[in-house]
Amino acid sequence: MQIKDKVLDVPVIQGGMGVGVSLSSLAGAVAANGACGVISSVNAGYDEQDFKSSPFKANLRALDYHIKRAKQIAAESTKKGLVAVNIMTAVSHYEESCKTAVLAGADIIISGAGLPLNLPQFTKGTDTLAAPIVSSGRAARIIMKTYKKHYDVYPDMFIIEGSMAGGHLGFGADDITQGKTQSNDEILSDVLAVIEESGADIPVFVAGGVFDGKDMAHYVNKGAAGVQIATRFIATNECDASDTFKQAVVKAKREDIRIIKSPVGMPARAINSPLLERLDAGETFTARKCNGCLTACKKDDSIPYCISRALIAAVKGDWDNGLFFAGSNADRVDRIMSVQELINEIMTDYRLNKSDIKAVIEQI
Repeated sequence: MQIKDKVLDVPVIQGGMGVGVSLSSLAGAVAANGACGVISSVNAGYDEQDFKSSPFKANLRALDYHIKRAKQIAAESTKKGLVAVNIMTAVSHYEESCKTAVLAGADIIISGAGLPLNLPQFTKGTDTLAAPIVSSGRAARIIMKTYKKHYDVYPDMFIIEGSMAGGHLGFGADDITQGKTQSNDEILSDVLAVIEESGADIPVFVAGGVFDGKDMAHYVNKGAAGVQIATRFIATNECDASDTFKQAVVKAKREDIRIIKSPVGMPARAINSPLLERLDAGETFTARKCNGCLTACKKDDSIPYCISRALIAAVKGDWDNGLFFAGSNADRVDRIMSVQELINEIMTDYRLNKSDIKAVIEQI
């Protein structure tokens, strides 16, 4: 498929996962297999020697390194994949992170956790595409109007993220637990209608609870250009996360997947763990030193725990102290495989189901 001047052989985006879960090893392997690999910018330098003393410098240096390394890995393949960066609007130094991504050669900046209303400031006139994440048609309309008014552009693509996703969620906790959120189908329909009103040609990718090629065929049949899948890529050989994290996903049961309240005030979906059980019991784990990773975090003793420290513990394999984000279908993941195996499985399943859909339509 063609997205502006970019070519993507496989219309699958590997969702960005921080801290450190999706860096250059995973993103590069995904891109080398013709899909879109995504590096998470949040605390990308968590493993750098100077991270504790100079987190800002360490993160930007690591982001630059991982983008370039992922593109080198992808360049060794004959398949046409892309390397993107997920930069949350809620991160500190958002502007510097976007500029670093563009200069390092990222094909796309994917941005959510708030409305990325100034993203074109960094991407317009460059080779990097702008891809806002939205959870409603209203959000898509606001972004399109703002981009057109202030930058005379539209988003290059949209990613819609429903309430079945892992990590931080753009919905109210009660709405999620009570099943009152819009479905992916409803959000997709609303966003496509907003795009149609504008007359623009903007591809839309669906994220949140997307598991296999059958799901992908379902959304493509309803007008999506493709899908974004995150949790399944944790359980791959190439994923940058620890084996402990990968096994947590493989071993997760339906009852282990829960909605929690993040220190930043948003609901999030994670796998139950000793840390969460201790928090349920009333324990607190505030940071000894704040590295200022998120603008929304209060950065004082009123927060129950430091999310940065908990996510770093998870990626390093500390089961007792880690926070393990995962999507609603994590319990369906039953083994670890290579990125190539996973993408081939998704695409084979997609083609079979897409053919079935076409056949049904042709018979009507």
